Amino acid sequence: MKKNKLKKLLIISVLFLLLCDLYSQPVPSIEENIPFLVTFGKDGDVTWGDDDFSQVFFVVIPDKFLKPFYIRVFDPDCGGMHDELKGEANTKTTFSIIGGKCAYTHSDSKNIDPLGNYKCGNLLAMKTFGNDPKFDNKWYTFGPFNPSEGEYVEDFQGYVFKIVVDGVSGDDGNLYRLFISTSNKENIPIEGCNAFTYEYTFRLYDEPGNISHIYPYIDDKVISVKISNFDWDNDGVMRIISVAKNGIQIEISGEGEWKHQILPVVAEERGTSFDLQFVKTKYIKNNNVVVYITNQYGELLPFYVSPIGGIPQYKGKIRAVKIKKQ
Repeated sequence: MKKNKLKKLLIISVLFLLLCDLYSQPVPSIEENIPFLVTFGKDGDVTWGDDDFSQVFFVVIPDKFLKPFYIRVFDPDCGGMHDELKGEANTKTTFSIIGGKCAYTHSDSKNIDPLGNYKCGNLLAMKTFGNDPKFDNKWYTFGPFNPSEGEYVEDFQGYVFKIVVDGVSGDDGNLYRLFISTSNKENIPIEGCNAFTYEYTFRLYDEPGNISHIYPYIDDKVISVKISNFDWDNDGVMRIISVAKNGIQIEISGEGEWKHQILPVVAEERGTSFDLQFVKTKYIKNNNVVVYITNQYGELLPFYVSPIGGIPQYKGKIRAVKIKKQ
């Protein structure tokens, strides 16, 4: 028992040190090369690339950071420059900022569907946006928030806040980005801050040749992963880069369908991140995709916008990976 406790403490300490080496970035991050997150109104068509019309992100504020901070949303309205409209703009999107007990630790918070008590916690701020030009292509700022208003989670040695985005009405796609900042007027990062989600719904660039990335963290319990993707529209290639995998291709989904693939995890990959890459080989406009990953127990793995341990580099002999034409 003492050895197991010591091992767990060591893992937590290493994870915390890795987190402290990071700085918060835009959500999605620059390294991910993803233009926007996307959430459709609940009356939308899932074949447009959103399976449940809701998205949840968690933000970790290190316990050594004691100043107020802000959560900023770029282009929170739906109907202007960046959004995907299905006829007349009629969609309303609610952004909720949640802290307090159970914001993270409640099991419904860490789910792929907005079911049960997924908004568990203290509601700190909320606003619903429709088609409003004053918020189009501009930043809206929530806060200030005190770090102690989050839920303290020892594994992260920090306070966790939950951002829930719900498409409460309409059928359009709201495209937006997030930033965790020390300022209410500028995007100024917080040292050691990171953000993650368990189900990622995002927009791809239109042009062929673009490669987007998301970074699932592979903890010490994982011996295999099940990678699930929705509505990829056969838009190119999905592949995995890790310290031990060099471009293994993943089965891709067509319009409005799920595809699932199981891959083994080797010892040297535990405690690192995967680089799950989305390689565009076609010009398909306005393609949105949903991805989640589970381990051999069916437990969801987190996607960190700043990958734990850094962007993985294959440690074997580098060779070119050919992309099959679709």
